[in-house]
Amino acid sequence: MKLFPGNEAEYKKRHDALWPELEQLLHATGISEYSIFLDETTNSLFGVLKIQDPAALDNLPAHPVMQKWWAYMKDIMESNADNSPVSTPLKEVFYLP
Repeated sequence: MKLFPGNEAEYKKRHDALWPELEQLLHATGISEYSIFLDETTNSLFGVLKIQDPAALDNLPAHPVMQKWWAYMKDIMESNADNSPVSTPLKEVFYLP
């Protein structure tokens, strides 16, 4: 994902005040840990999460609270026409269990 320049503090502020209903949805989806990292040289965001069933992520876009969150965030980050964040899947090249 990619943040618009100058919105680093606002992005952190919004996530520090994550809506309880969104947090509940993420946990109900099976997400037990979720971190987002910012590359300050490119404004790229990298999300890392643990989930019981990765296929469950496919259902998140249908939830109204997810759509509401995306609309809330679209002014500070690159977004698609449906307000979802533009994201690029990354290929895992190393893993140490």
